[in-house]
Amino acid sequence: MRIDDLSAVVVREAIKIHRELGPGLLESVYETVLAAALSRSGLDVSRQVSVPIQYDGMQIEGAFRIDILVEGTLVLEVKAVDQLTKVHARQLLTYLRLMKQPVGLLLNFSGLTMKEGIRRLVNDYRPEQ
Repeated sequence: MRIDDLSAVVVREAIKIHRELGPGLLESVYETVLAAALSRSGLDVSRQVSVPIQYDGMQIEGAFRIDILVEGTLVLEVKAVDQLTKVHARQLLTYLRLMKQPVGLLLNFSGLTMKEGIRRLVNDYRPEQ
């Protein structure tokens, strides 16, 4: 499945979850429910993926964890904060760069609508022709 199609499935599920559960729950709840919904859709979903980094000739295991990895290529960072900040975007962009992944979604479930809480970030992504 193309990454744009994966993104569409994730956004659809996130909006559905937000409409049903609303804002105000813990980030871990949204992460758990979203991962289950995506799995039910037939997607390969991994939660809390430990990612090693290379630094100065060393491989450092478990340097960070990403919330959800869909189909081994789409990185999801789930938030439940009043407002997304530049720090959240930088965090996801760094994850994408270190993992050599093209696209990530920053999903904030605390807004009045889910639409205002979705940011798509790219790391040298070129859409398929």
